[in-house]
Amino acid sequence: MFKIKAPDGTNNICGKNLKRLRGEQNPPLSQRGLAKQLQLKGYDVDNHFIRRVETGERFVTDIELTMLSEVLCVSLADLIAQPR
Repeated sequence: MFKIKAPDGTNNICGKNLKRLRGEQNPPLSQRGLAKQLQLKGYDVDNHFIRRVETGERFVTDIELTMLSEVLCVSLADLIAQPR
C-alpha cells in the first residue's frame, strides 16, 4: 500500500516543530509532561506517542494537531510550518 511521506521521508511534517515548540515552553516541557497536559484535556496518550510523533514514526491526525496546538498555545500553522 502506498503511503504519502513528508519531503524528509517521515510520516508527518509536525514532529520537528513539536520538539522545538515543546522545548520553547517556559519551563520546557518534557515528552512526559506534554503527554500529561494532553491527558488533562481528555486525550489519552503517553510519552511514547510524543516520541513517535517527534521522530516522524507516526502519522498525526487533525484532531491530534488541534490538541497539541491548544496545549502548547501555538497555532496550527506553527506546528505544520515547513522549513524553507
